[in-house]
Amino acid sequence: MTAARHSVRTRGLLRGALGAIHAARIVFVWLLLATGLALAISSGWNWYKAWNDNRTIAALATGQNVEIRPDTASPPVLFARAYYLLQRDRVGEAQVLLDQANFRADDETRVAMLYDDGNARLRTTFAAIEQGKFDKATSLVNLAKADYEQALRLDPGAWDVKYNLDVAARLVRDLPTIVQTEEPMQQEPRKDLWSDLPGVPRGEP
Repeated sequence: MTAARHSVRTRGLLRGALGAIHAARIVFVWLLLATGLALAISSGWNWYKAWNDNRTIAALATGQNVEIRPDTASPPVLFARAYYLLQRDRVGEAQVLLDQANFRADDETRVAMLYDDGNARLRTTFAAIEQGKFDKATSLVNLAKADYEQALRLDPGAWDVKYNLDVAARLVRDLPTIVQTEEPMQQEPRKDLWSDLPGVPRGEP
């Protein structure tokens, strides 16, 4: 092989190598652009979700009845919607949100939701007692106790939960036993039922 042929072959190999490098650079640039676009879309979507969540939470806080999808709502939105419902004693509807929170929310959010649920049940317990419906009150207060106990398993140091659990436990102890007869009589509220409970059992626990 002559020196001229060797030089031509070498230049051809160099041109091929440079072409491959150029093509690889083009592919790399396009990959960078595609990655950047994907990140921008993801960031924009996350921003929109956060903005929409904040708008929903703010609306619920002002008393607007904003419907949500429990299976896709974020934990903060689950909490805000559950709080809205529980403040209106719509415990059955809130239970769906608590079930979702058990799968997806952090412990702090779950404790807050269980506390609010227990408080709503305790409020309805007070109402049932004042109406003389002691059998219904017993069932409700036991459900409230279950909420507080579950919350304390998640956060043993939650003082407010401990206090309300103590109130619920005293109610269980003090509620009279109902004996059904062939002709049930309307039960009158006991005047001494609250004698040894801390504070005044009115309104929200």
